[in-house]
Amino acid sequence: MPSFRQYLIWFANEHIEFKLPEIESIVSLLNLDLQWIERYHKEPYVIIGLPSEDHARLIASRSVLTKCIVELWGRANSSEELHGKLKNLPEEFLRPYSSPTASFKFVVESFCKSLDSQEKLDKIEEFNYLPFEGPVKLNSPCNTFYLIEHYGIDQNNIPEKPVELFFGRWVLHTLVVDAQRRAIHQLSLKKRMFIGNTSMDAQLALIMANQAKITKGSLVLDPFVGTGSILVAAAYFGAYVVGTDIDYLVIHGKCKPTRAKQKKRRPDESVRANLKQYGLENQYLDVLVADASQPLWTNRILFDAIITDPPYGIREATEKIGTLKLECKIKEEHIANHIPSKVSYSLDHLFRDLLDLSVQLLRLGGRLVYWLPVNKEDYSEYNLPTHPCFKVVHNSEQLIAKHSSRRLITMEKISEPK
Repeated sequence: MPSFRQYLIWFANEHIEFKLPEIESIVSLLNLDLQWIERYHKEPYVIIGLPSEDHARLIASRSVLTKCIVELWGRANSSEELHGKLKNLPEEFLRPYSSPTASFKFVVESFCKSLDSQEKLDKIEEFNYLPFEGPVKLNSPCNTFYLIEHYGIDQNNIPEKPVELFFGRWVLHTLVVDAQRRAIHQLSLKKRMFIGNTSMDAQLALIMANQAKITKGSLVLDPFVGTGSILVAAAYFGAYVVGTDIDYLVIHGKCKPTRAKQKKRRPDESVRANLKQYGLENQYLDVLVADASQPLWTNRILFDAIITDPPYGIREATEKIGTLKLECKIKEEHIANHIPSKVSYSLDHLFRDLLDLSVQLLRLGGRLVYWLPVNKEDYSEYNLPTHPCFKVVHNSEQLIAKHSSRRLITMEKISEPK
């Protein structure tokens, strides 16, 4: 039985609701041995047990919400209590970090309160009892020791002293932790070739890809692809991507531009151009003009994941192919260039069709990840779309307005349809 050490995962102060689903999905994807010690939905951290630092590196190599991972040496509710615990650390525990050749530095972080440089320096000086004999080195030291002061989560009621303090050794090089954080800026919509009104934010798209457990070689479908933002994130993690959308103009890059002062689309704007922009064109299979409510796919194709942001009828219409005419016959000479008419599509029917489509196209164990708009006052888990072949594994909220939000639903296929 391997011995487990405690590690603190500290998250960036954004999309806190999604931190647990992301970490749990990564752990499941990588099949890691992990013990949950503390996990609170509202706090910006979790404490876990891992058998080795390699496990921590693997988690950080995928997470877009992780800010740092620290081997936890001590935690307390006051500075005095923390120093008391650290002074009692065994000599043999500290010996590997006390060599005269082991360079080091200290980093002080605070959550929900800003500290100036002098305050941070004063706090570092309080650790002078630790037997570190190596030189101080601010750039690329052998060891980085972290003090994190947590002042709570209520920015309108910040206490004078921290409510919790954490101290430990930073187990990851900056480049490892920052790799996926940099991806958020690298894939930013501000620099994206082809975007629309509802293009998914790069960070949220990466979170969706993690919750879908996408890995190198995965086959991924977005049945409401739009401008392909979600497919970009899936391809970034190594997936081969396919998309469909009922809007002919969007698929062919002929829709109205959404950038300020841009009067018409450039001829090279397309979903494929987006992937090419990031060197991911070899992950692109195709995008098709198609109605997600209509049968299209052969049952010989199975996807590893379906990730999508269906239209809600607010900025994008919810439509499917249909007509209100009692008799509608297309002349033979017009069939080749005919674009079918559309009718409005209720959200209830849209999500029911999405689950039916996913059951047919996902492999067993594959995941469906999608956004569901809700009225906060009326929301109940009992009203979520269900299917006997799926189980809900994650359900997180993103606030949109006072009375409305959207929920990121992750479902896993547990059985084949009868």
